[in-house]
This record gives sequence, structure tokens and C-alpha cells, in this order.
Amino acid sequence: MDAGPEPESPRAPARGPIFYGWYIVGTVFVIHTVSCGLIFYNLSIFLKAFVAEAGFSVSATSNATALFFISSGFAGLAVGWLLDRYDPRWIVTFGAFLSAGVLATAGHVGELWQLYGFYALFGIGNAAVAVIPGMTIVARWFTRQRSKAIAYASTGLSLGGIVFTPLSATLVERYGLGAATYWLAMVLVLGVVPIALIMLRRSPEAIGLAPDGDPPQRKADGSIMPPDGVAFEDAIRSRFFVLCTTAFVFSMMAQVGSLAHQFRLVATRTGDDHVAALAVSIMAASSIAGRLIGGSLLSRIASKHYLYAIYVLQGVSFCAFAFAEGVVALFIVSAMFGATVGNMQMMQPLIMAEAFGLKAYARILSVAQMITTCANAAGPALLGFLYMTAGGYQTAYLAITVSSVLGFASLYAAGPVRALIDAQEKELRP
Repeated sequence: MDAGPEPESPRAPARGPIFYGWYIVGTVFVIHTVSCGLIFYNLSIFLKAFVAEAGFSVSATSNATALFFISSGFAGLAVGWLLDRYDPRWIVTFGAFLSAGVLATAGHVGELWQLYGFYALFGIGNAAVAVIPGMTIVARWFTRQRSKAIAYASTGLSLGGIVFTPLSATLVERYGLGAATYWLAMVLVLGVVPIALIMLRRSPEAIGLAPDGDPPQRKADGSIMPPDGVAFEDAIRSRFFVLCTTAFVFSMMAQVGSLAHQFRLVATRTGDDHVAALAVSIMAASSIAGRLIGGSLLSRIASKHYLYAIYVLQGVSFCAFAFAEGVVALFIVSAMFGATVGNMQMMQPLIMAEAFGLKAYARILSVAQMITTCANAAGPALLGFLYMTAGGYQTAYLAITVSSVLGFASLYAAGPVRALIDAQEKELRP
């Protein structure tokens, strides 16, 4: 992020009864809802449609879906670099148009290379429009209330699935993949581009404020002080970054694997697809509730201690999935698991901001997201492999319980969250 940008000529006023950062939160919430609902949550719908309508094998389409995560992760590195240098409005707009353009071509995919190209480009668009831009922008606008702001903004990640998955599924079923995706592409552009261009601002310094609406600190020459924090190279080589990212690799890989298999697990044990669908809805609703509760609690609880509790709850949820049989039991476990889903998605951006500050936050987060996103691609395949080799979900879920244990251990070994910043501040003291 450039040092000390001078204020823009904002369309929105710098001051008012409500700090403009909360408008940023609302804007990112809408962008997350629309983009994740029409990109990430549509992956399972597209998998089924490409198999049924285009004649691709389940294996080929699954591998192409994995490419979505890999391309999204690596593209995030470029997005992080761009966010430190350019206005995020243009990056988000580019991501929306690219994603929508790719989405509109879904009905024309007929060759294997086109399928892989579709998912690779879709992943790049996702990286430019979703988590990395959204969380970077929100983190820049808040310090004291950052946990609450990130919780509110990231709720759109879950709400998108609830709002748009039924819409997408209905349109594809009724009109076919080709016709449906034209409409979905239009919704994506209209739902993201206007609000991004009108409402988003690079940082509070861009409108003459500091985070949380405080007056900006200025240098002796009158220019605005740059954001504090740790240099990119120092951050990614630090013990905390390496081990904290390792912790999220273990937890997120198991989480995404469980998300991919939850419907089938519940349907297999109850013999009812409608019950399975309701279990997934309960999980999604619990994800939203857990994230909002977490955002409130984190103003009073140390982030690392809170994350310890989430790892424990995740491990208990996986273990419970291994043995839960009845409808009520499966619903309860789905709610427990959902609470961890919402919090895991929220905690990585939050703890990285707390650990390393805002100086190179976008690039630091993009590297962490790239590593965990690539691990996400292996999650569904890992759980499927465990299911096949173990002959059922009981042993498979007990096996991925170990991921939560390893994640907990990695986080514990990472050391204090603010070790690097505290050391840097100590050196600067006279």
C-alpha cells in the first residue's frame, strides 16, 4: 500500500453521522453475497450440469473444479500486488466482468480443454472480486472494530449460497446451462459493478480520515502518515506466518472436504435428499450466526484463544459426524459444523491483519490465501479417498478429525500473534 495517499475528491462525504467505513462494510457484504453466490456456490451446480448436459465425466469435471481453486489461489498473488498499488474499484470491476464473461460461455463448453479453460478463468475472476479485495479494503478502514467489521462483511460469503444457489439451480434445471448462465452473468455484473464503482474507497486516508474515523496522523511536512505494519518479506518468513498458515491448511482442507460430502453423508444415512438439503441449509444458517457472534466476542477475547476454541469445535463436529445417525443428531452436528465454517473463513484475514498490520496486508493475505486455497482443492478428493478405502464415512470423518488436532498444534506452535510488530515497535523506541 502506498505511503500516505492524499485525499481523493470523494463522491461520498468524509464525515457524517455514520463513519463511512460502515458503508464500505455494507458494500463488501453485497459484493460478497452476489459474487460468492454466483461463483463459488455454483461450482456444485455446474459440476452436475456439465456432466448431464455436456457429457463430461465426473472425474474430468471434478479435476477441472480443482483447477478453479488452484488458479484462484495463484491469481490472488497478483490481486494482492495490485491492491497495494491501485484503486480497488477497478480490480473488483475487472473481476466481475471477467467472471460474468466466463459464466456466459458455460453453454458453449464442449471440449475438455474448454472445460479446463472455463474453470481456470473463472478462478481468476473469483480472486479479483471476492475475499482478498473485500477483506483488504475492510481491514484498512478499521482497527478497534476490525473483528466486527470483518464479521459483518464476510457474512455475505455464506448468504450468497442461501440466496443464489436455489436461483441458479432452478434456472439451470428449467432453461438449461446455456440460457441460464446468460441471466446469471447479467445478475453478477449488475450486482457488483455499480455498487463497487460508486461506494468503494481505497482507504480512510483517501477521504482525509484514519481507521475508525479518527483524525489522520500527519508527518512534519503535513502529509498523511503511511499505514504501519511489517514488510512483506519479513512477514512471510516469520514463524507466525508459516505455522499459522499451516494451521489453516489443515483446517480448511478438512472443512471444504466436509462441505463437499455433507449432503451425501446425510442423504445416505437418512435415505432422504430433502433431509440432506435441510441439513446443508442449517449448516449455512449456523455459519452466518457463528460469524456474527464471533465478531462480537472478538472485541473481548484474544483472537488466538478464540481460534483455539474453533479448532476444538471443528474436531468435535467431525468426530460427531462419524457417529451421528438420526435426523435430529445430524441436524445438531450440522449446526455445530456450520459455526466453525463461518468463523474459519473470517479468522484468517482478521488474524493476519492483527499480526502484520496494514503496510503490506494485501500481499501477505494473498500468499496465505493462495496456500490454503490450493489445499482446499484437495479436500473433497481426500475425503472421497478416505471414504472409498475405509468403506464408509465413519472412519473417513474420524481421520479428518486429526486435521483439526494438527491445526490446533500448529497454531499453538506459531507463538504470539503480534510478535513481529511488538519487536519492531521495541526497536523504534528511543
